[in-house]
Amino acid sequence: MSTSLNIMRNSLRLTFQELRVNKLRTALSLFGVAFGIVCIIGVLALVNSLETNIQNEVKSLGTNTIYIDKWDYSGGPDRPIWKYRARPNMKQEEADMIKKRSYLLDKISFLLRTGGAISYGDEVIQNSSVYGITEAQIDVQPFTFDYGRFFSNSEFTAGSNVCVIGYANAESLFGTAERAVGKQIEVRGRKTNIVGVIKKEGKNFIGWDYDNCIMLPYKYCTQLFKEEYSNPVLIAKGKAGVTPTDLSNELKGIMRQVRRLAPLQEENFSLNSVEAFSKAISQSFVTIDIIGAFIGIICLIIGLFGIANIMFVTVKERTPIIGLKKAVGAKRTSILFEFLMEAVLLCIIGGAVGLLIVSVTLAIFSKLANFPLFISLPLLIVSIIICVTVGILAGIIPARRAAKMDAVAAIRSK
Repeated sequence: MSTSLNIMRNSLRLTFQELRVNKLRTALSLFGVAFGIVCIIGVLALVNSLETNIQNEVKSLGTNTIYIDKWDYSGGPDRPIWKYRARPNMKQEEADMIKKRSYLLDKISFLLRTGGAISYGDEVIQNSSVYGITEAQIDVQPFTFDYGRFFSNSEFTAGSNVCVIGYANAESLFGTAERAVGKQIEVRGRKTNIVGVIKKEGKNFIGWDYDNCIMLPYKYCTQLFKEEYSNPVLIAKGKAGVTPTDLSNELKGIMRQVRRLAPLQEENFSLNSVEAFSKAISQSFVTIDIIGAFIGIICLIIGLFGIANIMFVTVKERTPIIGLKKAVGAKRTSILFEFLMEAVLLCIIGGAVGLLIVSVTLAIFSKLANFPLFISLPLLIVSIIICVTVGILAGIIPARRAAKMDAVAAIRSK
């Protein structure tokens, strides 16, 4: 153990000595490794950050949740728009019928999705996302409040002129979100009282646009917007322990009964599973990861040859020293280990420079784009493994050549 530590200490000393003496040569060699790490870790970190953010947004759609809609969310050429447009819309009474017949269902909500202008005094927000919701919405798709509260049962039943507003909308209309609760805004010319402000969530590309939305009780929403033009959807959440597959199979049978479809008749509805959507996203990112890794590997191969070159030169320069070490009893394995350690250390230094560049770049873009970009712990571990592997591959041949040298011939060399 003490021998290995001495070799490691000497390797560190000699490596840093090489860095000081041959600054340009070493810097050019390290640049290859640093550039390779920037490419492979930068691309993978960007893809990983994008996938993580998208998956988090998918999770905001609800866990163990299935969207029953006339539209198939997966799209594709075999799913023409005209075919789905001709299907009947979802209806609120269908939610009640499903709830009565299902054994696996926990909650089901009926949701209207549309857009419209909202105003307060001279402040107007055009095309705000408007959601007409039922009581179960907060259960199937949980959200929290910064200020105020959710609708009461009596407000749902009576279709009261109340609303819950998104954080960004509240700031736009009132300057600060905390001032919104208790204020009265206009929605399609109707006075509507704000009872709550949804907690700020940030940019969202897939999930619900809570920051820029306004939620209304379903009955009140139908007074302002025509239901048939409001993209109605049923959102079903399974009981604990129920798999999305089992829930989907049960809902399929129930919906066929509800719509009185013959055994051979095609469904006029779609069951869109959040879990299936999440898996599809993960699979699509696998290809991107492979492409990114391939680009990075090519760059690392260039870095590998650079490190191998500097190690060959180092072995040649230290040939007399190697001869002296072998003459006083140094073993082949000790010489081999010393040069391998030096190659690995050079790669780790280059990798550290590459990681620093990636970290700074991601931090800058993350701040400018207001979109979280990061290097995950698994990627950090992968980068260390890559550096060690490249170091071993780059140093193994020069190290073996040094270990096999004849002591006398090495001492006499110039």
